[in-house]
Amino acid sequence: MLTYTIRRLVLSIPTLLFIALVIFLLLELAPGDPMAQVPLSVPDEVKAQMREALGLDQPSHIRFGKWLWQFFVVEPSVWIDATFGSDIAGDKHRVISWQTRSPVMDIVVQRLPQTLWVVGMSYVVGILIALPIGIYSAYRQYSVFDQLGTFVTMVGYSVPPFFSGVLVIVIFSVQLGWFPSIYDTTHEVVDWDSFVIQLRQMVMPVMVLALQTTAQISRYMRASMLDNLNQDYVRTARAKGLRESSVVMVHVLRNSMIPVITVIALGVPQIFGGAIITEQIFGVNGLGQLLITAIQANDLPMVQTVTFMLAVLIVGFNIIADLLYGWLDPRISYD
Repeated sequence: MLTYTIRRLVLSIPTLLFIALVIFLLLELAPGDPMAQVPLSVPDEVKAQMREALGLDQPSHIRFGKWLWQFFVVEPSVWIDATFGSDIAGDKHRVISWQTRSPVMDIVVQRLPQTLWVVGMSYVVGILIALPIGIYSAYRQYSVFDQLGTFVTMVGYSVPPFFSGVLVIVIFSVQLGWFPSIYDTTHEVVDWDSFVIQLRQMVMPVMVLALQTTAQISRYMRASMLDNLNQDYVRTARAKGLRESSVVMVHVLRNSMIPVITVIALGVPQIFGGAIITEQIFGVNGLGQLLITAIQANDLPMVQTVTFMLAVLIVGFNIIADLLYGWLDPRISYD
């Protein structure tokens, strides 16, 4: 397992470099100029100096190589300096946002907790709801609960976040007035009352993101349970006189969780992608809203860095899913 893990990590390096190159080339081909927002009253020589300061006067391959150096060498050095009080980074140039003129990673670190609060909570809630629904739907196949669960999950999987987000705002915020429609990112939890306020403002964005998670994972859970309920070892366990709860919740569930665990691991990057739209709808000042505003402002370093971080998540959780699959299924050997 250790050898396989090291091999996968080594092979992921050229994959990430290729992804970084594709992202960079796509942004290079995108229309727009960061200097287009400069007022017309600014003289041309000043614009030329600003373009030089932003590095726009350099060839594409030079800018791509500089970004790789800054992202993989300079930024980790800055983190090491901040953690251990060293001076490895020194005065090396970091990835700078064209829009804010500040380091990109500093902004990402500021926005990341908001995204993790909403995305992490929604994924946990979605999994906790999806697993019981999938298990009971498979055990009571074609029952009223199964048919109702199938209908709800299909609707939840089909409805996009930009529609369900607006719908829950209209129902629970405008009509009923139960929850705030805008997420207050400046709110701090200091006591029980402030914690309740934090939970209230998290309910709707978590609900929207958890809806698709629940729909997807419950379908996989149901299909995997149905496949294992008809296996010979289940009939053997029942013939031996084991209790039905032990047969279903121990033997069948353990084998059914093998493919579902991989789906859960691979779904983490997807939920981050869904958060881009959800954060924009509810005003969550997280990475999703940061990416949208960076695209609108043509802030290429910010867009490139945040997009590449999402790509790293996808590659990383693919590796985690493969490792979990081999760990759970004894029939798989990585030797």
